[in-house]
Amino acid sequence: MGIVEAARAAVYWPPFMRILTRYVLREFLVPLVYCLVGFLGIYVLFELFDSFNRILEAKPPVTTVAAFFAGYISPYLEWLIPAALLLAALYTMWNFCRHSEITAMRASGITFLIIVRPLLAVAAALAVAVTCINEFYAPWASERARDLREARFQEVSDKAFENIPFYNQPAGRVWRINRMSAANPNLLEGVRLSCDRPDGSRLVDITSSKAEYLDGMWWFFYPKYQYFDELNNPVENPIPTVAAMPLRAFPDFDERPRDFLLMNKAWEYYTVRDMYHYLATHPHLTRGEVASKTFDIHARLAAPFSCLIITLFAIPAGVATGRQSVFKGVLIAVALFFAFYAVSIGCMVLAKNALVPAIPAAWFGNLAFLTVGLYLFYRQR
Repeated sequence: MGIVEAARAAVYWPPFMRILTRYVLREFLVPLVYCLVGFLGIYVLFELFDSFNRILEAKPPVTTVAAFFAGYISPYLEWLIPAALLLAALYTMWNFCRHSEITAMRASGITFLIIVRPLLAVAAALAVAVTCINEFYAPWASERARDLREARFQEVSDKAFENIPFYNQPAGRVWRINRMSAANPNLLEGVRLSCDRPDGSRLVDITSSKAEYLDGMWWFFYPKYQYFDELNNPVENPIPTVAAMPLRAFPDFDERPRDFLLMNKAWEYYTVRDMYHYLATHPHLTRGEVASKTFDIHARLAAPFSCLIITLFAIPAGVATGRQSVFKGVLIAVALFFAFYAVSIGCMVLAKNALVPAIPAAWFGNLAFLTVGLYLFYRQR
């Protein structure tokens, strides 16, 4: 069946069975897969040059090597996938125009939006995939890849953290933890807790050899207390019966094991939920720190939309390569691609220096280039 017959059949077939939709989707997915595999291969190859000797020395299982490269690649997918979509959309639309297929489709009564709908659907699906990867996979996978590289590809069964400080300013509590395990963060070893009154004076110091988070509250084993008066002078325990208890629960302490783990995690390995939680539990941050971290949160949220936006302006640029000149269409698309990320980087610099509001800066590039893409797309109608 030729393209004209396929276009006519598309009018009568249900959406999930339309021949034209399947045809456009196939023509788009093939170059998309090639581009994406090529970009991933380049990144893996460069990292392999650096890690090849360590892998040979450690001789880790294949699954460990695969997990390392998957974790290493995961943070870069939010840039690699839009780049692959750009090239694939350019090639697909150029190929359609070169064989006059766009003209044949339009002559059969198919609107331009129906023709490119599979491309936009794939871009939207990949945007959702990037969102899920950024939130649920990339933070911990990239951190594990870093740990594997630092451990020379030797698996660490129990990653432990030592000398952990945590300040809960709203509650007036300072935690100092000697040791906690990433495998079992509910158990803390060697805890010293300082609790302050609302006026800032010290109320009590509690030390315990072990504290465990069970049933939604903290349990201290063999706690010892040192109380203070309003002038921070040590005083006797006002509740001696409590001092003799070998195990005591503290349901009023709202800190969670995750709070302590985040203190040992680099900011780039935080999820968006962790970032919001960090800002909520650290009100003492400076204005610049709040602006920087707020921008990072919204930049993470805005990043997946680049898949759809870049595809949106790559489609008319690809049409221009077939109707006018390949050079002009490619130049338009590549220029818009780099301009998009240049504007994003410029907004990041301004926002992190608190020169512009963080939230509008994080979304400005998306909104500006969405407008450009919609305008170019509308002109193809």
